Amino acid sequence: MFTTGYAIAMAGIALCVLLCGVGSAIGLYKTGSAAAGVLGENPKLFGKVMVLVLLPATQGIYGFIIAIIASGRLSALNESITSVAGAGGMAAQGWAFLGAVLPMAVSGLVTGIFQGKAAVNCIYAVGKQESLGGKLILYPAMIEFYAILGLLISIILVSAVPVLSYTAVEPAAAFLPLALL
Repeated sequence: MFTTGYAIAMAGIALCVLLCGVGSAIGLYKTGSAAAGVLGENPKLFGKVMVLVLLPATQGIYGFIIAIIASGRLSALNESITSVAGAGGMAAQGWAFLGAVLPMAVSGLVTGIFQGKAAVNCIYAVGKQESLGGKLILYPAMIEFYAILGLLISIILVSAVPVLSYTAVEPAAAFLPLALL
């Protein structure tokens, strides 16, 4: 039943976590491989290289953060399963959740991969000239900025998704103002 709003929103949340995780995994694979080569030649560089290795892991964390925030809002959507807007409104809410998590999903995938590529070159440079360690973190960190933008936009969009709710009104209570006349 993929057409319900709840299912659409859950698919969006899962997609966000998946894509951010894939971006981080690819980035970490690249940085870990580069670090193994550099540390094989000079194990004393471990501290300087480790920061560069771990930078692509943040995208996976950001995807997880969005999943927690969106799931919290989604529980309110699930409770309002019968809404004033009906089934069409529920599907619209689900699509809104899907659209709200997409900025983080796409930026997490892309920045995780490219941050890993940038960090690999920095790791190789630290292997050749140890004094560059602190300066070179700037280049992969610039890519991190776009992951943070995706995180912030998704937080704003998830918070802005309206959660429609239905409040049952007793038929007699609906005519209460008339009874007072």
